[in-house]
Amino acid sequence: MPEPLLAPETQGVDPSWTRREIAQQPETLRATQALLSDRQAEIEAFIVPLLARPELRIVLTGAGTSAFIGECLAPWLSRLLVRPVEAIATTDIVSTPSLYLRADAPTLLVSFGRSGSSPESLAAVDLVDATICETYHLILTCNAAGELAQRSSGNTHVVILPEATHDRGFAMTSSFSAMMLAALAILGGIDALDARGSAIAAAVDDALTRCEPLVASLATRRFKRVVYLGSGVFKGLAREAALKLMELSDGAVVTAFDTALGFRHGPKTIVNADTLAVVFVSNDPLTRRYDLDIIEELRSDGHCGALAVISAQPGDGADITITGMADATDADLLFPFIVPAQMFSLHVSLVLGLTPDRPNASGTVNRVVQGVRIYAAQP
Repeated sequence: MPEPLLAPETQGVDPSWTRREIAQQPETLRATQALLSDRQAEIEAFIVPLLARPELRIVLTGAGTSAFIGECLAPWLSRLLVRPVEAIATTDIVSTPSLYLRADAPTLLVSFGRSGSSPESLAAVDLVDATICETYHLILTCNAAGELAQRSSGNTHVVILPEATHDRGFAMTSSFSAMMLAALAILGGIDALDARGSAIAAAVDDALTRCEPLVASLATRRFKRVVYLGSGVFKGLAREAALKLMELSDGAVVTAFDTALGFRHGPKTIVNADTLAVVFVSNDPLTRRYDLDIIEELRSDGHCGALAVISAQPGDGADITITGMADATDADLLFPFIVPAQMFSLHVSLVLGLTPDRPNASGTVNRVVQGVRIYAAQP
């Protein structure tokens, strides 16, 4: 049985699971990498023959934060694998399967699930099997006792991540980064990730050390609006960052996300003196120029309450510079870049007088979604 959702006995003003789970990410990333290396032979026996099939459709799926893992990785994996990789939320698959499932297309469904027991996650797997001529499932979950973890058949491979990644706090933090690392490694090559894993974990550690004074100070300013901007893979990360703040502030802070170029096309109207804008700067030379342009524009406009820039390039004059990652791929930067957003959300929750592990005092939103009715799909 999983441990009860209770705050651990720790020192400090915030003895929450949420803080612990943000802080443990260097350790859980290393543990996830070690687990994948130990099980490399069995994982690759399943995945390598599938990736060798050019006609196989690859869909990354989950709900909420789990869906945003797919949004972060799909563009990167599409380029890496030289084939389309799609991110489609389970909530979309279940509610409108006719738009997203193709009966004649052999499909690999990669399912992400912290608990592995949300109704949509289970229903999506069942729908895919019932609708598509030839299906395969790679299930990445943090909960050995979850229903997804119990799925076992010839077309399914389950990877249960280390127990510590099964976040007990309301908001997903170390479960997000661990499942993202697992997917990046399995689909992009476990050996290739092994060569970069230590640098990724060290960068997350560096981000934890560097970001807290700044984000704690920003939290005390009680911004009413926060917008996260990121291009390429960082668009998905910006969406996850926006959700994290919405969750941990119990909806008290209005959040938004967009790309550097897309922001000018209407969404920029969110900017006023009560707005914090956060920009994730790409390491790609072309993409980075667009990121720097929107930073320059926001600074020259002078309408933002504050602007926070997160970069791996020492010359960017960023508010948080992740050291040792100037030559890293943007996919590797996903891991340290999310840390300031997670930590800022935690501090906002505390400033608002909320309990980070259970920020939604009304109980209308739950750690594992409730109240979902699943209907039979029409033929």
